[in-house]
Amino acid sequence: MDDTLLQSPSLPKRPCCSGDPLPMETPKVSIPQQMDDLLETFLGFSDSSFSIDLSLERLLESRARDSDKNQLIENALKLGSSLLEAGKRSARRRASKHNSAVWALPPDLTIKVFSMLDTQSLCYAAATCSMFNKCAMCPLCYADIDLISSVPKVNNVVVSTMIQRAGKNLQSLKLGILSGPTASGTSRSIFYSIKNSVDSSGFAWNDKRARQGKESSILTRSCLTSLSAEGGTAGAMLRRLHLYNIDRMDNAALCTALSACPSLLDLEIVGLHVELRQTLESVSANCHFMERLFFESSKTGRDDSLKTPTCVDLVNGCPHLTSLALRGFKLPDYKVRILVKGFRKIRFVDFSTSYSITGTFLRNLGSGSSGSSLEVLILRDCMHLKEVEVARFLASVLAGDFKLLRHIDISNREGLASEGDWIERCYNSSLIPIKRVLEERPEICILAEFPSEGSFMEIEQIIDSDVNSDASLPSHISIPTSDGSLFTSSSDGSYNSDQGSGNEDSRDAAYVFYEESSADEVELAL
Repeated sequence: MDDTLLQSPSLPKRPCCSGDPLPMETPKVSIPQQMDDLLETFLGFSDSSFSIDLSLERLLESRARDSDKNQLIENALKLGSSLLEAGKRSARRRASKHNSAVWALPPDLTIKVFSMLDTQSLCYAAATCSMFNKCAMCPLCYADIDLISSVPKVNNVVVSTMIQRAGKNLQSLKLGILSGPTASGTSRSIFYSIKNSVDSSGFAWNDKRARQGKESSILTRSCLTSLSAEGGTAGAMLRRLHLYNIDRMDNAALCTALSACPSLLDLEIVGLHVELRQTLESVSANCHFMERLFFESSKTGRDDSLKTPTCVDLVNGCPHLTSLALRGFKLPDYKVRILVKGFRKIRFVDFSTSYSITGTFLRNLGSGSSGSSLEVLILRDCMHLKEVEVARFLASVLAGDFKLLRHIDISNREGLASEGDWIERCYNSSLIPIKRVLEERPEICILAEFPSEGSFMEIEQIIDSDVNSDASLPSHISIPTSDGSLFTSSSDGSYNSDQGSGNEDSRDAAYVFYEESSADEVELAL
């Protein structure tokens, strides 16, 4: 064979047996690498939107069947959505790395700052970047949860999630809907007995009821369930609980929540369809450290559930109470007197818009140690409040009683009741020594706003049923007070706060504080 033929470069060479390596084959490209190359090419187009649109149209035209075209469009939508989400995630990761590099505070100080934010601002911060979101998940950031708004914004799941995040760090919880100023403000009274009357929040009473019906909160009775979950871990250290206009809250749900909050100091309830008696019984049984209680009725002038034993239990169960507001309930004077005289540390009292109060509970209230700590007395828009009782009270102030008193509100948009008949109103009283009080006790602020003349349109006739309901009680109830003295209360069934004052002296004798009673005498009385 010709040697030149063997040396022709066009012929393939056979491998020799000497072990020479085989020619290198082109390596196969991995699927991730192919995806990276494809995506890089895909993103490299300067006018990608126009090019993609034309390319997709050509691909659709190349498909013969409509099902294939529809499938192609669906795949394009899925691919676009996946690419968009991937871009967003990458942007968030880069932003988080950037924030971590430039953020001046370490994580522990960031959490401390976040714990000072209100709940809405905390949620905004958590949505900013991954770094902030991680810091905002710390339980310390949810110690004070405030989800109050003017319109429904949250549901039970949101509330439960935040309570669970807080856990044993939960200190304050505020929920519900506010249609006007906060209930703890200086003016949120509703005058319940006049048609078309307007409360201080600017809504007519009838309009307000309709408005609340249309904008009912999406919170339900189970919104507080997390407080008692896991053995009541979240509710154990709760100090403040404020609930506003949660229409679907009932007695059982509220009482269950209160039973899980033994450390509660501040309770505010506005517009809930719960009974006064059951609520106070739950408070007195479970919340022995209570210092402030604010309760405004959702059905003004119609809740007459409060009983004398409930008042006595509240005085015994919450000896540290300094602020009491029961607004819009039917409260006879003798029950009010049990409360005001029983709480030895009471400084703030508000019975605005309460039905049945005539003011007789104020008689001799400032004598001795009773009433000595009182600083604020608000009896605004109490329908039955009598002119003569207000005059007697201010006379006792002039005589030197109530030395710590700084604020009195006896304003009434329908005037004060006359001594003989509460339907007869007084608009410019000559009996009340307001001017003299202001001169001799200039430190006292007196609000006494009355109309120039009456504007009765229609008076609701509400009969007080408490008299008969308490008639079966013993004639005297003796209880130990917070300072160890003996408090004797009478539940005489013949007493009616709307009656005349002829037998007031005998009624006062039934409410006596025996300051010098020995321990043996107290034990014997019990």
